[in-house]
Amino acid sequence: MKKIVIIYWSGTGNTETMANSVAKGAGENGGEVVIKPVDAASADLVKGADALAFGSPAMGAEVLEEGEMEPFIASLHAADVQGKKLGLFGSYDWGDGQWMRDWVERMKKLGASVDGDGIIAQLEPNEEALTLCYELGKRLAE
Repeated sequence: MKKIVIIYWSGTGNTETMANSVAKGAGENGGEVVIKPVDAASADLVKGADALAFGSPAMGAEVLEEGEMEPFIASLHAADVQGKKLGLFGSYDWGDGQWMRDWVERMKKLGASVDGDGIIAQLEPNEEALTLCYELGKRLAE
């Protein structure tokens, strides 16, 4: 059984809803799911995972949430994510998703095996976004 670790930050609940959908897909495909808000996560949790999913909304000028998620991501080293399957997701209010494209590139440079181009939802995730998150969870557990 693969250990799937899902770490997210959510201010309004939108990204948390997406995280729960990823968790549901991973769990229903046989994964051992650990889901944590970023303030309860650690690098050791990341190191012990077989696959990962990180979620954050876009903030300000299309950047990751700066108080908790950005410092957490910045603290990760290549050895923490090297070769691990990783899914990224989050919600946004305005812009065109540049924060997600930047995040995907950043994680690839650390050596993670990023699944697709990330999943984004404008404001509250619709059924399509939640289905994409569920399917991501299933793939992470494979």
